[in-house]
Amino acid sequence: MTFISDVLLGGAAAFIVVSLSILYRVVRGPTMQDRVIAVNAIGTNIVVVIALVAAATGNSSALDIAIVYALLNFLMSIAISKFTVERGGVL
Repeated sequence: MTFISDVLLGGAAAFIVVSLSILYRVVRGPTMQDRVIAVNAIGTNIVVVIALVAAATGNSSALDIAIVYALLNFLMSIAISKFTVERGGVL
């Protein structure tokens, strides 16, 4: 392991800790919108963690997984937002 790999893996661990703190908002969020934003933030952090681990290990195929996961995270956010608006939960 090189110093750069250790730094990248440390950054990934930091993003995991941040995701665990955001998990509180998913569980206790007072509104549906808070929960959606929190789940989206956790998904974004997972994409970053996958990218950091891929860079640390030199496994470029994991970046494809990160891109697909980012797309699914975006589509999930749009779908839940559309569902919420159609049910009259916003505005």
